[in-house]
Amino acid sequence: MAFWVYILQCADGSYYTGHTDNLEYRIGCHQAGEVPGYTAQRRPVVLKYAQECATRIEALQAERQVKGWSRAKKEAVIVRDFERMSVLAKKTFPAK
Repeated sequence: MAFWVYILQCADGSYYTGHTDNLEYRIGCHQAGEVPGYTAQRRPVVLKYAQECATRIEALQAERQVKGWSRAKKEAVIVRDFERMSVLAKKTFPAK
């Protein structure tokens, strides 16, 4: 069984990240407003990115990781600009 982490773009331009074991069904539920919470009031939604994971744990971990990313990094993964993702992944620390 495959699991998925996905990014939706909502009608207001914001992004929602989730995970599921049935991508088509879950997107349909979001689209129909059947998923309470964030996307219910921000429809319609558009699937912008999906990544297959081997286990539910991997998908959940990937979801948590993506939720911590900046908007710029999410947009880089959506367009598969891995060079930009690499740049955005580097942390900068203030000089002492």
